[in-house]
Amino acid sequence: MQMLRHKKMLATILLASGLTACANLSQDGGEQQVRTQAEQKLGIASAEANSSEARKTLRDQLLAQPLDSDNSVRLALLNNPALQVRFAELRITETELVAAARPRNPGVSLAYLSQGSESETDRAVTLDIIGLLTAPMRAPLAASQFNSAKLAATQDVLTLARDTRMAWVEAIAAQQRLGYAGDVLTAAEAGRDLAKTLQEAGNISALDSERELAFYNEALALQKRAQIEANSTRIALLRILGIADDSRVTLPPTLPALPEQARTLKNVERQALDQRLDVQQAKQELENTARSLKLTKTTRFINVLDLGYQHNSYSDQTKQTGFDVSFELPIFDGGSTKTAEAEAIYQRALAQTGVTALKACSEARDAYQRYQTAWELARHYRDEVIPVQQKISDETVLRYNGMLISAFELLAQTREQVASTESGMNALRDFWVADAQLNSVLQ
Repeated sequence: MQMLRHKKMLATILLASGLTACANLSQDGGEQQVRTQAEQKLGIASAEANSSEARKTLRDQLLAQPLDSDNSVRLALLNNPALQVRFAELRITETELVAAARPRNPGVSLAYLSQGSESETDRAVTLDIIGLLTAPMRAPLAASQFNSAKLAATQDVLTLARDTRMAWVEAIAAQQRLGYAGDVLTAAEAGRDLAKTLQEAGNISALDSERELAFYNEALALQKRAQIEANSTRIALLRILGIADDSRVTLPPTLPALPEQARTLKNVERQALDQRLDVQQAKQELENTARSLKLTKTTRFINVLDLGYQHNSYSDQTKQTGFDVSFELPIFDGGSTKTAEAEAIYQRALAQTGVTALKACSEARDAYQRYQTAWELARHYRDEVIPVQQKISDETVLRYNGMLISAFELLAQTREQVASTESGMNALRDFWVADAQLNSVLQ
């Protein structure tokens, strides 16, 4: 009868263990949830591609046309190998947190001893009682910690999107500069040849001829540097996109035109605090630390308590059944060090939340000011500097056609126009880089 009661008690404990160990793994380690949240913040349509065949089809569709900024981001989120590593790490984090939230598995020990004609068989089952009792506290903590891990993964997705946009801008800007450098080189070559012909005819000095030769050499060096930059930025973009075959990627010939109006954002610091994931993650970490502190205080005196059921049999005696309990005696450490450590960790998390919030406000303010200044500078080149240079060039051509100035004065004006046009292209590139950075610091 007593043995029956022991078995019923053990069965009850095992049932309780099974009920509390209900933290389960998700189907995809939270990947789709992270992707959906990131795509909502990025403002791009969700791309459902749950199989390798679906991903290949979507990838082919994106590569079938020149890649704009948004489609470059879609392709990177679909194809970037580093992102796949990040999602694998998220799955590992989930498995670790779920495992930590579950009580230890019951332990079983068997022993058989013999001496002459006598024998002894010992059987024991051990349960982690503290694990069972604290499971209701550890399960929400694990869920909260996994939410924090998903926020961090979402932030990584947003960072990849920002890097993709910036790499796209740099690649197209370098492509434009290469094309313009080729035009400059053609004009410089024509000036060099003209100067050489005129010098041989005795119509200009050797000094003027050497000046045109020097301009040609500078233009050739400029074209070579532009070629290096175009190749490097394109390779960098392909790496982010996860594309090995260069021939599959087609880019637009030019950057998008400068918007007629810059964005007006009111209270940009508040937007950063409300929207940025690193701020949300810091708050989540603070909450996780508070939960962990509560658990530490709960188990500060006894954090090891094992209950064992024993069933021993002897060759010539009646069987023995019973329980044993093992726990730590808080003699040398009553848990004060663990509690103090947990409280210090909480204070650190609290301070870190303030640091993150201050950083978010500062970065948002700086990015918005850079964006506004970049737009004003690009507009200045578009509306003032380049048109003025073009008018000067037109007037210079008229005077050259009227034989009022020499060909070399015309070439000198061409050199000045080259410098302003290059600066204008760089200003447009800087604006779109600033636009991508502003979007990033507000997410």
